[in-house]
Amino acid sequence: INWQKIDLFNFQTDIEGRVVENISKRCGGFLRQLSLRGCLSVGDASMKTFAQNCRNIEVLNLNGCTKITDSTCLSLSKFCSKLKHLDLTSCVSISNHSLKALSDGCRMLEMLNLSWCDQITRDGIEALARGCTGLRALFLRGCTQLDDGALKHLQKHCPELTTINMQSCTQITDEGLVSLCRGCHKLQILCVSGCSNITDASLTALGLNCPRLKILEAARCSHVTDAGFTVLARNCHELEKMDLEECILVRGLSLSHCELITDDGIRALSSSTCGQERLTVVELDNCPLITDVTLEHLKSCHRLERIELYDCQQVTRAGIKRIRAHLPEIKVHAYFAPVTPPPSVHGGGQRLCRCCIIL
Repeated sequence: INWQKIDLFNFQTDIEGRVVENISKRCGGFLRQLSLRGCLSVGDASMKTFAQNCRNIEVLNLNGCTKITDSTCLSLSKFCSKLKHLDLTSCVSISNHSLKALSDGCRMLEMLNLSWCDQITRDGIEALARGCTGLRALFLRGCTQLDDGALKHLQKHCPELTTINMQSCTQITDEGLVSLCRGCHKLQILCVSGCSNITDASLTALGLNCPRLKILEAARCSHVTDAGFTVLARNCHELEKMDLEECILVRGLSLSHCELITDDGIRALSSSTCGQERLTVVELDNCPLITDVTLEHLKSCHRLERIELYDCQQVTRAGIKRIRAHLPEIKVHAYFAPVTPPPSVHGGGQRLCRCCIIL
């Protein structure tokens, strides 16, 4: 048996506290990773024994261990100073006291999942942010009491943040998100789906402050428009994927020079209601990973009037012909450089291909 890494998810219904205590005594300081995901019977007492015995634990998954309370986080704070990843998803008894404890004793924390821990407020996030300044990933889905104040504390203390998920944190507005962007320039993955107060001001702030953004999920943010996404895409050239489900004001999308956008990213867009019912313009010029597969996906966007494909060198004439057959009114702007150089340079500039410049 590998006593450094143990996952008991497959035995979740049988795992009782004493099993965890026995494991912790047997593994002691060797144990680095433990997943108790879904082990509903495990409670604070056995987690205290665990914390005392396994002081080198770095990754702990307590997702769905609903019996656990703040007392467990106090134990972790006291004994497990090396903890880096902690998942407390759906541990609904967890409150701000837990975050205060973690910020005191687990200062190496890099990833914390508090999804559906709906007792958490901005005071808890403040304590956490002050103590755990190396946080890289924070998941706050369904923490409905959180407001803009929470994000301002993250802005101030957590510059290493690359991933934050605030799905359904309905009190969040532009004010909080703009603050977050100004402090967390390394953001790569942001989920604000269901944060229905968000407008283009947030997208603009993302574009101006977070150039490394790769994934944006903004489903049901019905106030954002093309203008916000244009600023975002113009500045965030590493964008790979956007979820715009039910973004009813988005009609045109410019992804020019977003060099990491793939066919898969476009698939997500074209399968959304926004894509199918409203999208009229897609600009994909200088997106080198795009292929004919993207055009297959875009066939389902039946409002599409124009596609820009300059310098998409993997797109073929055949691919364009197929989408034109499907959407006869569509304007496709593509350019295929000649295979051989033009025979003469002297016959006037118009004979040069557009990629050449006369020096």
